[in-house]
Amino acid sequence: MEIYRELEKSHERLSVALGFFDGLHSGHMSVINAAVAERAKGMSPAVLTFSESPQAKLSGGKISRLMTREKRRELLKRAGIERLYELEFDEVRNLGAEEFVEKVLKNTLAASAVYCGFNYRFGRFGAGDEGLLHRLCSRLDIAAHTMPPVIYNGEPVSSTRIRESLENGDVKSANEMLARRFSFDFKVGRGNQIGRKMETPTINQVFPKDFILPRFGVYATYASIGGKKRPAVTNIGVKPTVGSERPLAETWILDGDAGDLYGSSPEVELVEFIRPEKRFLNLDELQAAIKKDGETAKNIFKAAGPSL
Repeated sequence: MEIYRELEKSHERLSVALGFFDGLHSGHMSVINAAVAERAKGMSPAVLTFSESPQAKLSGGKISRLMTREKRRELLKRAGIERLYELEFDEVRNLGAEEFVEKVLKNTLAASAVYCGFNYRFGRFGAGDEGLLHRLCSRLDIAAHTMPPVIYNGEPVSSTRIRESLENGDVKSANEMLARRFSFDFKVGRGNQIGRKMETPTINQVFPKDFILPRFGVYATYASIGGKKRPAVTNIGVKPTVGSERPLAETWILDGDAGDLYGSSPEVELVEFIRPEKRFLNLDELQAAIKKDGETAKNIFKAAGPSL
């Protein structure tokens, strides 16, 4: 997959998926997969997106990421995208709707087809909707397609709903809307070695400030190490018993020592919420709770079976 940080003229016919695609949930993937399917008609599937959230840029607020840029690239490549235009929003934010379609989609990207979600907005101040996109594209011989929403529990899947589910510890709903397990792959740093002293050595990963913080507590998880997904239990929070300056994930591998992972970035997938984070009176109580959490996680994996 070729990655472009700024607009560059295409000499191929492109099928372009339009959107920010934070989280690449099941609704996003319906747009992506439809664009990829145009390869059968001789088009090169592409994504036009941004390095930062346009919504956050326009509002001046903070919108927590559901995945790193690196993970988004990995999943787009795996889906079959051949060209990723990952622009700075300022490059196009002042273009009017008609100007965006003509200058960007037609004259620069040579788009033969474009795909978007039902709530897609574009143009200066987000003035254009998917209906206007269809009308403008039809004048320029671009086939425009709007994918219907993917429905979960009676409402459209959205990044906002996924964030709310994670913040409430509802991992099951978040994972079903994502159509995969929510995960993170931050770099492993050095901790205070207390887990090792309690015979529960952990992988410590600090959450970036712009990343979603799931509900603080203990989760049954999988950690990908050496190409293998290993059962684990993860505490997300600020370690109230021993203290932590920033929220982090501490992951204990249940089937043996993971070895020296400092500086690496293993992916940790959340499976199920076990309990809220808690302050214990001493390390003996903490150790007993961690061991109990490990047994609970093993029972979760056993009940779920190999499909998990």
